[in-house]
Amino acid sequence: MRTAAKRALRLARGFRTCAAGAVLQHFRVVDAPTTRYTRAGDLNIAYQVVGEGPFDLVFVPSMAQHVELIWEVPPQARFLSRLASISRLLLFDKRGTGMSDRVVVAPTLEARMDDIRAVMDAADSERAVLFGLRDSGSLCALFAATYPEANVRPRVDAYRSMRGPDRGPSVASVAGRGRTSSRRSDSPLG
Repeated sequence: MRTAAKRALRLARGFRTCAAGAVLQHFRVVDAPTTRYTRAGDLNIAYQVVGEGPFDLVFVPSMAQHVELIWEVPPQARFLSRLASISRLLLFDKRGTGMSDRVVVAPTLEARMDDIRAVMDAADSERAVLFGLRDSGSLCALFAATYPEANVRPRVDAYRSMRGPDRGPSVASVAGRGRTSSRRSDSPLG
């Protein structure tokens, strides 16, 4: 039996003696913030506001996200908690995912921009840093170009290919930058 499998088996045996609530409490890093809803057109968009930092940071999800369940995953909860410690963090579920209303067809970039605008308006955010990962980076840049009065500063991080260094180029090297992050030293996030 592999070492990891042995550890998992020992871990599972230990949990049989615990109450289910104690197991969940053991893994939970922080309690989930209150989920609120705002309207974007005819749809309800679920969002949360966490922290009281000097600037607003809108975390734009790239794929499916669930604003309440994300706090159940320790690495993601720690990441979001750190963001909330330096900013007023605005999280939301894209239309069709998580706690937001379902959609029949895939939303356009314009519809997704409406979601961001609705969340910013509901949270009384006049200016913000947009933080997008992967495919949300283009959405952040489009939002900043479309709404210059919102005074947004897009922040986009590109990740290396998950296939490994010997199986293909990274996202950044395809773009010709030769690095994996578009960090600016004057950015409030470093």
